[in-house]
Amino acid sequence: YGGHREPRALALDHTKLLVMLDNERFYSTVLNLKVGDVSQAAVLKDVQRHPYKNQIMHIDFQRVLEDEKIRMHIPLHFKGAAESMGVKEQGGMISHVRNDVEVTCLPKDLPEFIEVDVSSLEINQVKKLSDLKLPPGVAIVDLLAGRDAPVASIHMPRVEEEAAPVVDEAAAAAAGPAAAQGASPT
Repeated sequence: YGGHREPRALALDHTKLLVMLDNERFYSTVLNLKVGDVSQAAVLKDVQRHPYKNQIMHIDFQRVLEDEKIRMHIPLHFKGAAESMGVKEQGGMISHVRNDVEVTCLPKDLPEFIEVDVSSLEINQVKKLSDLKLPPGVAIVDLLAGRDAPVASIHMPRVEEEAAPVVDEAAAAAAGPAAAQGASPT
């Protein structure tokens, strides 16, 4: 659908489609669909999978025109977590708050992924959407709407303290001889 033309039903080779869907790049790239003798640029918009079988039930592609902006969810690739001061020297843990981000751009500017460098983060610091380095021509939809949400942070790991066992001396004394008899092998 899209591209100022009527929607069209397509039949695809299921096995080849499953192989392509295993590649993350397939979800964030302008694809070239060839139908008969005509090729059309398109992006993947929706995939409906069977609840328990490895089967695609329905898939939507949107036609794209080179002079019209599109909106797509692009995966975030995190780098530098092990080298960051917050993890390496301060004992913190990295939290990925988001795994993807919605961008708007022309099809020619669509990135395959956006890299998030967290190597400069210290404990209790946050990397936000506005901190991401974007390719030219690409804008984050949330930032355009005035929302600068967190993407990653480093925090101290939470450790639950084990409670010391409470010994009730009266109960232990009463159960002592009976517990000793029950524990002997027969």
